[in-house]
Amino acid sequence: MAITDVAQYAHLTESDMAELGAELDAIRLEVEESLGARDAAYIHRTIAFQRTLEIGGRLLIAATRSKKGWAAGVAALAFAKSVENMEISHNIGHGQWDWMNDPEIHSNTWEWDMAGPSSQWRYSHNYIHHVFTNVLDVDEDLGYGVIRMTRDQPWERRHLLQPLRNLILALGFEWGVAQHDLHAAQDRATTQSEKTALSRAARRKVTRQMVKDYVVFPALSLSRWRRTLGANVVANIVRNLWAYVVIFCGHFPDGAEKFTAAVLDDETKPQWYLRQMLGSANFDAGPLMAFASGNLCYQIEHHLFPDLPSNRYAAIATRVRALCERFGLPYTTGSLLHQYLQTLRTIHVLALPDRPARTDHDEMKPPAHQEVPSAVSPIDASAGAVRPAGRRRRRGFRSQSRLYDAGVAVAAAS
Repeated sequence: MAITDVAQYAHLTESDMAELGAELDAIRLEVEESLGARDAAYIHRTIAFQRTLEIGGRLLIAATRSKKGWAAGVAALAFAKSVENMEISHNIGHGQWDWMNDPEIHSNTWEWDMAGPSSQWRYSHNYIHHVFTNVLDVDEDLGYGVIRMTRDQPWERRHLLQPLRNLILALGFEWGVAQHDLHAAQDRATTQSEKTALSRAARRKVTRQMVKDYVVFPALSLSRWRRTLGANVVANIVRNLWAYVVIFCGHFPDGAEKFTAAVLDDETKPQWYLRQMLGSANFDAGPLMAFASGNLCYQIEHHLFPDLPSNRYAAIATRVRALCERFGLPYTTGSLLHQYLQTLRTIHVLALPDRPARTDHDEMKPPAHQEVPSAVSPIDASAGAVRPAGRRRRRGFRSQSRLYDAGVAVAAAS
């Protein structure tokens, strides 16, 4: 189904699409050309702040004897871990700071404080998720393989447990992401030895994380090791819950569309832009919440420009929202609580067998494929240009992969 077949977007002509794509290209070019010392200073300050906060939190946990002091230390550590995960590692992994040519702050060298290797995450996230956002059976971030998020996914008995699965995923989000990324990496491996090497790399990273948080730091606390161990467990759970809420609110509230693989056939770049806009959602946030979320409160802008520095998203959002108003397109946003409650409702409703529609919400009615023809994606050279193998081959995937591979080759050559 073409975009012109969807009533909500039928007013868009080919010239409208071309103009929309040109406007978004112009935003990208303007931001790229203006990057400089102020942006570099931002990421250096952020890294220094995060490390100082983590050290302070750990010292407070180890030294204090009061419950309030321990709680303050845990809060500081949890916030530091959230900033490290979202505003630093996630965005560095996207290549947002590669333009600085700093060997320490680069997508190919930065390792994050999470259970899985960042190299495996970069492939599943930067490439599979960001190129094929919310495309059923291609983007496995759509429910992470354990949660049914659209009626286009056939209901099965196992979905009755998805409210419980959702809770477990939220509490152990870093572990779910690690398993998800390993699965994606192994799925593209061509030999058993490659799969074994990937599993070994994942085990090494998990071991390092477990030893660091649950052996080394408690041991350094000597007789207070139990307090430190408990603090690390709580801080990791808080970080996991926050990351889970931010990610789910950016992809699954009402208004964030899902697509079938047919959208990838002959997709143009403006249509790819449009799919990102329709498949993502923002939430309202002040400066502190935006910082804590890695500026993923601007998920629409992030999906349009995943490799532009996150400190620019607030300004970009003003221009993108104006474009949506100009072209009569939806700009899905709302409070964090509102977006999450919508997402939670969808998870619980879709845990049950399909029933006749009772509301106008997309996820509460029988399937209505809101598809757009496919597009050349923006190039993220840090993601790699390897197309998934095996069972992830889907209709429309091969032609999209050739376009993507050609673009990455051009980017690498330049």
